[in-house]
Amino acid sequence: MTTTTLQSYIAGRWIGAEPAQTLRSAVNGKPVAATHAEKLDFAEAVTYARKTGVPNLLKLDFQQRAAILKALAKFLVERKEALYAVSAHTGATRNDSWIDIEGGTGTLFAYASVGANELPSGNIVHEGPAIPLGKKGTFAGTHILVPRGGLALHINAFNFPIWGLLEKFAPSFLAGVPCIGKPATQTSYLTEAMMRLVAESGILPEGALQLVIGSTGDLMDRLDGSDVVTFTGSADTAAKLRVHPNVVRNSIPFNAEADSLNCAVLAPEVTPDDAEFDLFVKEVAREMTVKAGQKCTAIRRAIVPREYVDEVAKRLRARLAQVVIGDPSLEEVRMGALASHDQRGDVAEKVAALVRNAEIVFGEKDGFSPRGQGVAEGAFFAPTLLLAKSPMADDGVHDIEAFGPVSTLMPYEDLDEALALAARGKGSLVCSLATKDPATAARFVPAAAATHGRILVLDREAAAESTGHGSPLPVLKHGGPGRAGGGEELGGVRAVKHYLQRAAVQGSPSMLMAVTGEFVRGAKVDESDVHPFRKYFEDLRVGDSLLTHRRTVTEADIVNFGGISGDYFYMHFDEIAAKESQFGKRIAHGYFVLSAAAGLFVSPAPGPVLANYGLDTLRFVKPVGIGDTIRARLTAKRKIDKKKDQGVVAWDVEVTNQDGDVVASYDILTLVAKRG
Repeated sequence: MTTTTLQSYIAGRWIGAEPAQTLRSAVNGKPVAATHAEKLDFAEAVTYARKTGVPNLLKLDFQQRAAILKALAKFLVERKEALYAVSAHTGATRNDSWIDIEGGTGTLFAYASVGANELPSGNIVHEGPAIPLGKKGTFAGTHILVPRGGLALHINAFNFPIWGLLEKFAPSFLAGVPCIGKPATQTSYLTEAMMRLVAESGILPEGALQLVIGSTGDLMDRLDGSDVVTFTGSADTAAKLRVHPNVVRNSIPFNAEADSLNCAVLAPEVTPDDAEFDLFVKEVAREMTVKAGQKCTAIRRAIVPREYVDEVAKRLRARLAQVVIGDPSLEEVRMGALASHDQRGDVAEKVAALVRNAEIVFGEKDGFSPRGQGVAEGAFFAPTLLLAKSPMADDGVHDIEAFGPVSTLMPYEDLDEALALAARGKGSLVCSLATKDPATAARFVPAAAATHGRILVLDREAAAESTGHGSPLPVLKHGGPGRAGGGEELGGVRAVKHYLQRAAVQGSPSMLMAVTGEFVRGAKVDESDVHPFRKYFEDLRVGDSLLTHRRTVTEADIVNFGGISGDYFYMHFDEIAAKESQFGKRIAHGYFVLSAAAGLFVSPAPGPVLANYGLDTLRFVKPVGIGDTIRARLTAKRKIDKKKDQGVVAWDVEVTNQDGDVVASYDILTLVAKRG
């Protein structure tokens, strides 16, 4: 690969021509690229994000931004091989690169789905329901989430140059927040290659994403309270950034995801003959060798019953001895190099510190011989398994992290001691428990959850589909307490909400409906001669409503519904038992009330309403007895513009009796056609 000077992408143009720091291949030490020497104008970058990026993103709504994420993901997937070629220089195998590259595009797809399925049209999220604040129903309160109006600065680690940026960019873009990405310098050539594809695509609105190669200069000083800073990397760097004077002065939200001493625990009831024993060994070996152990979620501490330490060590040695290390371009290679020569030096230094109180069970002397041409100049490091015989008395094994293919075995006496050892990490991203006993899981998980961001319970039943200890998923929270940074990323729609500002709103129900774009009970409704089900999506307005005619419930209704449904529950048919119940009489089936309400409000002829595909928030509030008279109010509650030919309409349904009391309440979700 010809050495090129990397460029930053600032204010819609590429900047950088003069080479500065040379970046070398982790595989053979040859130059791959160089950072640029030109200083960046971060005032311009911030202004561009605020004055160009913010308006362009807010011209779109959640649904439209979700569609853009999906289009960008498809574009990058179609060109992924170019990224794989560059990724090899980071020391990553094909499988390692898959985690980074297709894990990144997969996260884009996931957040496109979150936006399409969980967020409304428009740029306001209503966190309802509204809460009545008065006795007459004319004053209420609720919460809304709105775009912050600022930018997000994403500072990323060297180990995942693509996923690291995209997993932060996706939810912030979806929230309408433009981003400035700052990758770690060592592997920034891969992030830059991805950014060139993004710029080439023309898919993102102008100002949505900028890229900084090299130093951030005075960028942090130029942020304000409308902005957000996220960081992935070492706990020490996170601690420094967290107390940056401008971050503190302006109360700028700061989210850190820091490296941690994650652990895996082999439960006390698991024996060497159990499937869970081998699953545990396999998981530890995999976490040591995937990405050459350079994952913030990798297993650094393997906590096992003292009686099985030797057997676990034996099986791990056997597995590690089979791992072929070398140039990732060779088909037989399963573990590549560390990301840089500096990183190799750091790992060696940390291992030297650990062995002061631990012994090497497997390491460089056990056949370490990387394969491939020029690998002697690469940043390879032998998988290294340590044993700390007295982990309760040794602080170092719980404080020192060798960010590479290194893990330490730790014996324990009972489950309480295993929990104590797990907690000695002072806050971790993830913990795994290999167990065959649900009772062990029920005891261990709640206790460990206080100091871990995610817990994987691994048994033979889950093994076939388990995504593994070290894999953060878009739908689940990623982050941990204490040393792990105290932050949260991913977690589905939760991550989007991190980039939105929450505000409480008080007023009349009608005003709350106007603000939120969602019907609030008690608000003024719009009744007309046209049945709401006869209106096309474009013609429907939130608040369009129908109050139905009445229906008196008879004994025949209950008998007939029981015969059709097969539901002969005593409350509906046993006069004596029903009288002795809290209701004092026979009552109608709740689902009869639901069905009868549908019969009252449905317009049966073909029309714009295409399908009923769901029902939410159903509550049977009060019993309906024989002789009670019910009616329903149907009101358009919420509209989501989905496709060219249709949208989703949520309808508020309130069923009342002859006294005006609510007996049933729920939302119906329908697909409604557009004109033409």
